[in-house]
Amino acid sequence: MKNNRHIWQTSRFKIELTQPKIMGIVNVTPDSFSDGGKHHNTHKALAHCETLINQGADILDIGGESTRPGSPTVALDEELARVVPVVREAVKLGVPISVDTYKSDVMKAVLDLGADIINDIWALRQPGASDVIAAHPTCGVCLMHMHRDPQTMQTEPMTGDVLSQIKDFLADVASKLCARGVMQERIVLDAGPGFGKTIEQNFMLLACQKDLLELGYPWLAAWSRKSSLGAITGQPVELRMLASVSAALIAVERGARIVRVHDVAETAEALKIWKAGTQNKVTL
Repeated sequence: MKNNRHIWQTSRFKIELTQPKIMGIVNVTPDSFSDGGKHHNTHKALAHCETLINQGADILDIGGESTRPGSPTVALDEELARVVPVVREAVKLGVPISVDTYKSDVMKAVLDLGADIINDIWALRQPGASDVIAAHPTCGVCLMHMHRDPQTMQTEPMTGDVLSQIKDFLADVASKLCARGVMQERIVLDAGPGFGKTIEQNFMLLACQKDLLELGYPWLAAWSRKSSLGAITGQPVELRMLASVSAALIAVERGARIVRVHDVAETAEALKIWKAGTQNKVTL
């Protein structure tokens, strides 16, 4: 299957993917594994949005529920209270707004406010989620592979041929969404490093990322500050910036079109060097 891998159609924007794009993470949560509590009110979250844009973020990804291993679920009303006020203002900032959620009611609420993308760790498998996306005329969606659920995914990680399982899963959920009338240009895929995979499996997915691109969709890489990076470097989460940037660059070199990161300024600088080193023309 072939797809237009240079455009991501979203609610308000056709995102050009000929060059890799940076998706900056905005956690409106008290308990995210990396920066929980830092932006846990509307004012702080919006200030962080503006900072990330100034640092080079092309897309903002706003989330109101932590999905770190073992994290508890958040009630619908609480997630809406965290996310909706931020999205209502963030859509005025002039960049595509993604919302990291798996709840159909949250999806509908933020899309009604003008959000551009739904980033779903469950790949629309929760009740009503695929209905919301199929009913929307143009919103973008990122479908991620997750083994089991956030509460159990690392207690019983994947076994067997991980690459084939992930490929088959993502091909299936994307195909089912297209069968409901969603254009391929609206869909991006994510292998879900850290979501039910061992350290070895995570790095195998990075090594074999080009094989996953055979599915024909643009690829989103979300390695920022993950525990697998800490396992290799020995660094705690707050000192994983260099490892995160390195993983993002490897992912881009192997075909990722979007990198989802906490450290936007550093990633933007690294991508400038990557671009200069892979093209014949340097613009000063």
